[in-house]
Amino acid sequence: MSKRDYYEVLGVARTAGEEELKKAYRRCAMKYHPDRNPGDKSAEAAFKECKEAYEVLSDPARRRLYDQHGHAAFEHGMGGGNAGPGFADVGDIFGDIFGSIFGGGARQGPRRGADIGYVLELDLEEAVAGVEKRIEVPTVVACGHCRGTGAEDGKVDTCTTCHGRGQVRMQRGPFTMQAPCPHCGGSGRTITTPCRQCHGHGRVEEEKILQVKIPAGVDSGDRIRLAGEGEAGPPGAPPGDLYVEVRVRPHPIFERDGDDLHCEVPIRISQAALGDVVRVPTLDGEVELRIPAETQTGKVFRLRERGVKSVRSRHPGDLYCKVVVETPVNLTAAQRELLEKFEATFVGEDARRHSPRSATFLDGVRSFWERMVS
Repeated sequence: MSKRDYYEVLGVARTAGEEELKKAYRRCAMKYHPDRNPGDKSAEAAFKECKEAYEVLSDPARRRLYDQHGHAAFEHGMGGGNAGPGFADVGDIFGDIFGSIFGGGARQGPRRGADIGYVLELDLEEAVAGVEKRIEVPTVVACGHCRGTGAEDGKVDTCTTCHGRGQVRMQRGPFTMQAPCPHCGGSGRTITTPCRQCHGHGRVEEEKILQVKIPAGVDSGDRIRLAGEGEAGPPGAPPGDLYVEVRVRPHPIFERDGDDLHCEVPIRISQAALGDVVRVPTLDGEVELRIPAETQTGKVFRLRERGVKSVRSRHPGDLYCKVVVETPVNLTAAQRELLEKFEATFVGEDARRHSPRSATFLDGVRSFWERMVS
């Protein structure tokens, strides 16, 4: 199935700026995040699609390539190299093609180790304050027995076929082709006695334990690069990198939207009618919120700078408290009697003064039926 246009995936115009792209990605990620849609494969696919679109469009160089060539710009080298998921180094592509034909520009020596990814789940409080986490990452490391040489005795010789270049040239009519050396497999080195632990590969599978320092203010989708902590490369090659991707768990009280937080504050009907001061939670402890008299359910109050100070912001966001008026339950006989007496005071036209939304609704219903019968 063909891929959807990245701009269409995020729901933005092709002229969208950085902030607009970021907001669109946040909306999309919050809607389809796997933690909010457990077991929903379609939501998981949509989340990955949004993430892929944002990774390309948020990078100026990759966006230019996409605008010029569409998805075809990334069809080579998916997930490989150093440019990140889905992005191929254009120089590598053309170097491999033309180098093999004309005998120049070919990559010499062993390639660096592969980059690896790790998803780290955090509570909202940990993501906001920053934390240090111990993680266990399955990876490939240099063999300790042979110190990464691949040789039991540690002796490595230069390949006599390619003379250490890892490439050999072959004549095909008028063309000179280059290919990996068949004798050393492209490493440029040969081993007489392979290591009994790694069988000559110089690398073994292992679970690496690392301490990762997470900066304050990270959010779902943020990635932290640990240079050199990826898979070990072949003998003589540097290791890859480890990318730790943050995923923030849903919070029982707060919902994060960028630097802002949202929560619901339940109050009694008497508090809403008469006004009151209630205590509401924040990430720094409880604060007082003044509820004015005659407050309606759904009213939103803004507490400035009680949100999140993200890794990219100088100032914290705000906390938005949405008031929800609760209907009383489990009434005692005395409470029920008081409510019945209270309700009895709402009679005739006088009741309209006290319930403006209800009066407006009833007027609308009456007008609707009058149009229906006329």
